Amino acid sequence: MSASELPLSRRVGPSPEPQRPAHPDIDTWRPATVGDVDELLAFHADVARADHPEWIETRDEVMEAFEVSHIDPARDTMLGIDRGGRILASGSVVVPTGRETLVRAIAFGAVRPEARARGIGRALLGWQLERARERLAAFDDALPGWIIAYAEERAPDAGALLERAGLPQRRHFFTLGRDVSLPIESIAPRTDDVDLVPWAAEWTESTRLARNEAFADHWGSQSTAPETWSRIVGGEQFAPSLSFVAVEHGAAGDRVVGFVLALRNEGDWAGQGFSSSYVQLVGVVRERRGRGIAQGLLARHLETCRDEGLDQSILDVDAESPTGALGLYEGLGYVVANTHHSHVLEY
Repeated sequence: MSASELPLSRRVGPSPEPQRPAHPDIDTWRPATVGDVDELLAFHADVARADHPEWIETRDEVMEAFEVSHIDPARDTMLGIDRGGRILASGSVVVPTGRETLVRAIAFGAVRPEARARGIGRALLGWQLERARERLAAFDDALPGWIIAYAEERAPDAGALLERAGLPQRRHFFTLGRDVSLPIESIAPRTDDVDLVPWAAEWTESTRLARNEAFADHWGSQSTAPETWSRIVGGEQFAPSLSFVAVEHGAAGDRVVGFVLALRNEGDWAGQGFSSSYVQLVGVVRERRGRGIAQGLLARHLETCRDEGLDQSILDVDAESPTGALGLYEGLGYVVANTHHSHVLEY
């Protein structure tokens, strides 16, 4: 049996329960609770101003750790608090439910800007890696196991910390923006049995299935479960009026084969210096690609952004997407604004 055929638990090896970090500037290390949400929002606002001023975590995103079944906040989160009761560091480890070809343990973490360069981030990351290994070691699947973390290019110290901890840079992603005041060409799909229609709740499950099919060949992607999907299309920032789906009409009934799902987070606008939408998901199932469906959906989205008085449409893309997504977006007038990187430790 080759190493890749061994159960993930054996490849990860013994994983004792993680020990809480230690650092002289931190009075208390403890898991996050719902009572920390307001202070966590203030913490993330400070981090955003330093690392990514054009976007900020929302209350929905912070609350996710306390509301979804695959996160145990008592074991999967950690706060570093100073003697004055202020959060200086926050980290979590999330293992999503989708595990068709890969088991992912995703480490999210940050340190308040004024508390950096003291070793606090290194202490927090040490705990995260121990918890991630513990989570991966619980699976006997003969699947690859990844510990993944992300770093903004504008925060090079974060990327360097991950590299030193054994997580090499694996992929880079672009944030792109499109000025919707510029001309927008209406694009019709090159097929007669697909209609582009505004988002409606009736398409919720069909769109989830289309998302899972469309992203099956994307780097690191796994399926999205109904619980997570309900947060995507039911969140406070989800913008139904800016979201569209491509519906195929067939003998077996109608089904979604393409989608553009957008958010409208006004909390981002001050840091951006303009109003915007954010395209959270765009995709087309494989057998329907190459027919102008994605372009048509995005054109409808851009036209609606303009009609609603927004300034830009924003989205993120894997720079090496196998679908040629970067070229597609650039062809629609999107331009690169920022870059961030993924770092991966593989088992």
